[in-house]
Amino acid sequence: MSLYLYPAFYGLFVWWLSTGVIVYLNNLPPRTFRWSMAAGTVVAVISLYRLGASSALATPASAYAAFTYGVLVWGWHEMAFFMGFVTGPRRTACARGCSGLAHFRHGVEACLDHELAIIISAVAVVWVTRGGANQVGMWTFMVLWGMRQSSKLNVFLGVRNLNEEFLPKHLAFLKSFMRRRPMNALFPVSIVVGTWITTLLMQRAAAADVSVFQATALSFVITMMALGVIEHWFLVLPLPFAKIWGWWLRRCGRVEAAPYIAPQACRVEQVTHPAVA
Repeated sequence: MSLYLYPAFYGLFVWWLSTGVIVYLNNLPPRTFRWSMAAGTVVAVISLYRLGASSALATPASAYAAFTYGVLVWGWHEMAFFMGFVTGPRRTACARGCSGLAHFRHGVEACLDHELAIIISAVAVVWVTRGGANQVGMWTFMVLWGMRQSSKLNVFLGVRNLNEEFLPKHLAFLKSFMRRRPMNALFPVSIVVGTWITTLLMQRAAAADVSVFQATALSFVITMMALGVIEHWFLVLPLPFAKIWGWWLRRCGRVEAAPYIAPQACRVEQVTHPAVA
């Protein structure tokens, strides 16, 4: 049993710690963003390089390493987006009455560069790990990407818990693309598909012919899938799940976000990029 539990606990810890650190850094004063992104970029480049090296080794230790590198590469995108360096061409909010395809298009414009950067990174991750016996890092990155896309769509369509308190002030306009409602039609699909994939992976991990490396590798992917499903439930259950990372906000002096007032028209004041403020 420890063969599966150790990777699961490690994955859970890395998920909580990395998310908390990013929340903390993203809510520091904007003058610190350049330094954070510089350090994050160095870490991401090294992680991408090491991800390629670790892909050739099919050992439990290499599975741990590849998982960590995959999370670090993904973390760069989270930092770049929430710090405002890589978002999209639209930096303004939508009006209250903006809806339908126009509203969706505005939402895409708000994060288009971010999505394109993820695609480029995904191609790079696949490229450096191609042909390797250890694909843990690649699958970790893909699972994080897929589950985050599903979460974004659910938040756009409407969920109970928007967790808007985690948005830095310079991204307050993104709240106009969030909708608060008990649930949406996509949510059950996200839960069913995520749970189904997680179950299939668990069945494979429990097979008699699975090696120690395969069990470790599958445990990491299962943990990320399960956490993704749980995070989806966080969006709709009437419980204060945001407190899981509330400590990080308190550490950087943000107890709660300032209230957001939606504009009355799509033409609103341009938001200044934090890097040039």
